[in-house]
Amino acid sequence: MNFLNTYELPALDWIAEHLHCGFLDAVMPAITFLGNGGWFWIAIAAVMLIFKKTRKTGLMMGVALICGLLVGNMFLKPVVGRIRPYEYNEAIQLLIKTPHDYSFPSGHTLASFEGAVVLLLREKKYIGIPAVVLAALIAFSRMYLYVHYPTDILAGTLLAVAFAFFGVWLVNKLWDHFAKKLKKA
Repeated sequence: MNFLNTYELPALDWIAEHLHCGFLDAVMPAITFLGNGGWFWIAIAAVMLIFKKTRKTGLMMGVALICGLLVGNMFLKPVVGRIRPYEYNEAIQLLIKTPHDYSFPSGHTLASFEGAVVLLLREKKYIGIPAVVLAALIAFSRMYLYVHYPTDILAGTLLAVAFAFFGVWLVNKLWDHFAKKLKKA
């Protein structure tokens, strides 16, 4: 067991011992489901692409989500190769289907905060703040369900914020560039 696990497993054990109850045991799998494969955030981005008023935000979310997929899930997870916490604690009864990929970073957290931070930057008043709250619940659900360590969540959040800002910056840059070209044509 590595150094971080020595400090992180007790945090997960504390959650399991003090916060588990029938209500949360039913709610947390439903909340975590919203982060499965990033489908919820992908769906929001896709719907936003349909409408001219929200198209730019949808593109920004799409760029952020693609960055997270490539860097977080396809590169970092296999390179770091961190096994999941339930593999250290066989007494844990998982409330969800057993994940079979690596733990670091949390892909659920990554996708959720990528989408939520873009929405916060673009649509703060109406949808951004609730989106961040939902992203935080999804991230917490991963620790509650004993499938991610706190540093997996932290890394997913930090990467997501970086990718969200990158997505906003890149789409703004390209949007302005192509808008100028269209005006000249």
